[in-house]
Amino acid sequence: MKKIKEMIVVEGKNDTSKLKTFFDCDTIETGGDHVSKEVLDRIEAAANRRGIIVFTDPDTAGEHIRRLIKERIPEAKHAFIAKSKAKTDKKVGVEHAGKEDLEKALKSCVTFMEGNSTLSREDFLDLGLTGDALRRQKVTEAFHLGKCNAKTAFKRLNEAGITREQIEEVLE
Repeated sequence: MKKIKEMIVVEGKNDTSKLKTFFDCDTIETGGDHVSKEVLDRIEAAANRRGIIVFTDPDTAGEHIRRLIKERIPEAKHAFIAKSKAKTDKKVGVEHAGKEDLEKALKSCVTFMEGNSTLSREDFLDLGLTGDALRRQKVTEAFHLGKCNAKTAFKRLNEAGITREQIEEVLE
């Protein structure tokens, strides 16, 4: 069983249960998208002690939690899983993903660095990533950045330090 050093921030106990089935890990549960100050304090303390990986569901609530934590702990690692890999007929969440997809997501963590500017707005437009959601999805999936609209994709690609050349390789 693979040991994960960082604390993994998840939304609920089912996510914890699923991860502990496959990994030797510790989690902090946010209890949903209304994250309390106490939980944020625990997450920050864990980040200072051993690092954290934010691994929330690929939905609106998960993105909300991710943004809250990123504001408070910019150096946090982020793991993303595609919605298609983490859903049943009625629900979406980390708890519904398989072992291989969870391993891949945790192995491909990204740390976003504010102020990075590896990709210009002009490059982004030239690469056709504004009006073409499928093209944008191909790029964001290749770099494990989660599903994004154009504005979020541009920001995450820059914060992850991804260059035009790297994107061109993916699009070839």
